[in-house]
Amino acid sequence: MSLLSEYMKKEQLLKQIQKELDQMEGDQRLKSELEFKERLEALMQEFGKSAGDVIDLLEPKQQPASASKPSAGAGNRRKRKLKIYKNPNTGEVVETRGGNQKTLKAWKDEYGSETVESWLVRTED
Repeated sequence: MSLLSEYMKKEQLLKQIQKELDQMEGDQRLKSELEFKERLEALMQEFGKSAGDVIDLLEPKQQPASASKPSAGAGNRRKRKLKIYKNPNTGEVVETRGGNQKTLKAWKDEYGSETVESWLVRTED
């Protein structure tokens, strides 16, 4: 692609985005949200609070249940993250918190560890 055609394509894209921005600026919902944001920032500044302070105030972090009771024996080890794998060949899904899961081990033996790790769909706490 020539430099000129690339420039023209980008210029056309810029015009399209500018048109969309102009349409958004006319939207009353956007105006309302921008006004809310400005007033909230002014209020935060007046009281010397940050966004994190406001979030903590509105959604306080709860103490984990295990923190209030001393646990016997196991110590204070963090819970492992749940990993969800999906075999693209069979469509089978495996959810595990450790690497010692029977099906996952079989997959790693058959397809290799790196290949199976690429099948990781998501992790959850």
